[in-house]
Amino acid sequence: MLIVANWKAYVEDIKKAKKLFSISKKLVRATGVDIVLAPPAPFLGALAVRNKSRVAFAAQDISVTTGGARTGEATASAYTAAGATYAIIGHSERRAAGDTREIVAEKIARAFANGLTPILCVGEEERDGGGRYLGFIREEIVSAIEPLAPKERPKIIVAYEPLWAINKTAADAISSNDLAEMTLYIRKVLAELLPGKGSQHVPVLYGGSVEPENARLLALDSGIDGFLVGHASVDPASFELLAKHLA
Repeated sequence: MLIVANWKAYVEDIKKAKKLFSISKKLVRATGVDIVLAPPAPFLGALAVRNKSRVAFAAQDISVTTGGARTGEATASAYTAAGATYAIIGHSERRAAGDTREIVAEKIARAFANGLTPILCVGEEERDGGGRYLGFIREEIVSAIEPLAPKERPKIIVAYEPLWAINKTAADAISSNDLAEMTLYIRKVLAELLPGKGSQHVPVLYGGSVEPENARLLALDSGIDGFLVGHASVDPASFELLAKHLA
């Protein structure tokens, strides 16, 4: 199982960042779970420098720019130099801030060009009875992956994060049956875009009110390969319990 810990802006001091990193290093040794940390940009380089553990690092977002007179922008190249090997792209919070599907596709291209593995986030705002949300998910996946070269497509990671499930309790979030159906649908769309058996090697993650209480059940029967975790990843006790449940 792969856990991508998106710290968002929850962590605002280096002491807490180092503590969470230390816990993560112990967890990968004890559980065998793969962990990718996505700290706020100012902390990524400080944590990743001389990192010899199995814990990897991700950018929470990257710029579409390639450098130059762009105040405040952090390029994919800069994140690679700082020690990141992954990049979260198309997160619902970035889409809400203005990232269009065209921008998402461009950021994915920037990630690949600089040696970063893109974690493409997709998800519907609400589920309609007519199944129109499936078409919405399909378009988010197709618009992001279709422009890629055939050799790049199997290297992407897809994270399904339904907006309607965010900030819910574990009991009110998605059911394992619904998640299993969506995982199958995502893999069906991927199979149309990737040659041969390439789609079978694309990890599919789930994000949306992931807690220790529901992680194991969601992982058992849904066919997912891991989780994109938000607030639970910055609570040491919750994160440790979640990882152990997935071991």
